[in-house]
Amino acid sequence: MSRELNTKRELWIERLGVMPYAQALDFQRQVAKARISGEIPEDVLLLVEHPPVVTMGRSAKEKNLLATPALLAARGVELFEVERGGDVTFHGPGQLVGYPIFDLKQHRQDLHWYLRQVEEALIQGLAQLGIEAGREEGLTGVWTAGRKIASIGVHARDWVTWHGFALNVTTDLSYFGLMVPCGIQEVTMTSVQAETALRGDVESPSMESVSALISESFGAVFDLRVTTSLGAVAAAI
Repeated sequence: MSRELNTKRELWIERLGVMPYAQALDFQRQVAKARISGEIPEDVLLLVEHPPVVTMGRSAKEKNLLATPALLAARGVELFEVERGGDVTFHGPGQLVGYPIFDLKQHRQDLHWYLRQVEEALIQGLAQLGIEAGREEGLTGVWTAGRKIASIGVHARDWVTWHGFALNVTTDLSYFGLMVPCGIQEVTMTSVQAETALRGDVESPSMESVSALISESFGAVFDLRVTTSLGAVAAAI
């Protein structure tokens, strides 16, 4: 059994801490380029928190951004248009943002399959926190009791993915009032903190513990051996 585990492909976890969105965007693009070229030989999961930022994907509609530039600036929120799929969303403190940079040629060359796998990894990770989560038919993301707890938007080139997911842990959910989140009218956003409070928990799980659970669930769902990169990702780019 140990020999079998040791021969598994790896998932390198790189924790970036709190990083401005523009810096993280540049970093993940460099990592994706290195994954495409083979300079990085294993799949990578970047985990990060961002200062407040609104991002608009390829299919974003301007009407779904309710806030004016002046209001965004007043709340200290940056705005970016990016190449990921999906509409408008928010990233900010207390939110676990994950950028899986995976070579789907080593898995399955099917973006719809990949999206469902990312959802499954989040669902399994949330289950470890006692939160029963699932999917909503026809929509991408992860939901619990009709409330959306995680958003997903990805991009791929040469079957290598980047961009990824945003899981609300202790996020200030009022920021989602600046937009129609993901272009879904009347959606209710929630967080790990909000859901655990509903069942009477006094404290929310820490970002550190949630990051560890999500890392392990990605490894399980994609059949990869989870390992901390220890700077190997940065060294390769």
